[in-house]
Amino acid sequence: MAGNGGQPRVRADEQLKIRRRVASGEAIGSIATGLGRTKRTIQRVIARAGSIPPRATVRSPLRLSIAEREEISRGLRAGESFRRIATRLRRPTSTVSREVSANGGRRRYRAHLAETRAARLARRPRRAKLARNRRLRRLVEQLLERRWSPQQIAWQVRQDHPDEPEMWVSHETIYQSLFVQGRGALRAELTRCLRTGRARRRPAARSRSFGDIADMVLLSERPAEVDDRAVPGHWEGDLIIGQANRSAIGTLVERQTRFLLLVALPHGRTAESVRAALAERILSLPLELRRSLTWDRGKEMSEHVRFTVETGVQVYFCDPHSPWQRGSNENTNGLVRQYFPKGTDLSVHSQAHLDAVARELNGRPRQTLGWMKPSEALAKVVALTG
Repeated sequence: MAGNGGQPRVRADEQLKIRRRVASGEAIGSIATGLGRTKRTIQRVIARAGSIPPRATVRSPLRLSIAEREEISRGLRAGESFRRIATRLRRPTSTVSREVSANGGRRRYRAHLAETRAARLARRPRRAKLARNRRLRRLVEQLLERRWSPQQIAWQVRQDHPDEPEMWVSHETIYQSLFVQGRGALRAELTRCLRTGRARRRPAARSRSFGDIADMVLLSERPAEVDDRAVPGHWEGDLIIGQANRSAIGTLVERQTRFLLLVALPHGRTAESVRAALAERILSLPLELRRSLTWDRGKEMSEHVRFTVETGVQVYFCDPHSPWQRGSNENTNGLVRQYFPKGTDLSVHSQAHLDAVARELNGRPRQTLGWMKPSEALAKVVALTG
């Protein structure tokens, strides 16, 4: 059958030959002359292929060839060491060792199976790990719903499944599955369970302005034992503010263990209300956990002298506009905001509910504690000091 211009139709094998010669950089006129075709025919073949000529698969010299894998298989059957096989192949010993370990070990290694596996793993694009592994995906989703961070999840699943590499996942994989278009193995609505609830970071909020508070003891006078977190019982505190600045919740974080206490403020955030609520909460702690409290310069702590008299806990104040001087508290407040978003009425939450939220947060593993949970760290401290 003739094609356009009276020339025979271009066969499939001939089309492939044309596309490969174009891919190699050969001029269209040269291809047309060599195949006895017109330039227009060659151009039409390329256009129908999407103008993207297929390239022959070229194996990287860093990758093992089928011949090398067969040589490895023969060497294993002869009982040779990895070093001897690698020397013959002029490859690093580690390359041979990894190849054998990844394909069944010495007794089960087969060259053709290893080659098939390598070809499968080399295919692109690859499906995301969380899309391929339903069991892992369910576990990640459950922990995200409990408001665990991707870093916490990545660490925990590896601890729970030390001998199952298919159950290991990096925090970056989790983020990509949530945010990267085309890799969304996780439900998009789970982004609300992240600390920020969004895919992109935003600039930190501006610091509030503060007036002077009488009789302040500045951070520079705080004992060295507080700075190095060597002794438990030193706390950092702050308020998270609700809708229209009409409600608030007190947050207290122990510096050594990152243990969190949440304090309900049903009577508002006046200095008297804050002092009374914080004092009641602090006095419920063992004596060895009542040493100091670091606060910013908010007016709600104006009654700090009376607070110290009632509790025996000295209050130290940060420098102006220096939230990093209460870094543990600032970080934890970000976690607390997952449960109590900005712009909501915080007065509706009872102390019992705040205690339940604190228990959940204290039950999350923390990277800064070597992946220990704050509740575990505090229990350990209490046991040592008791």
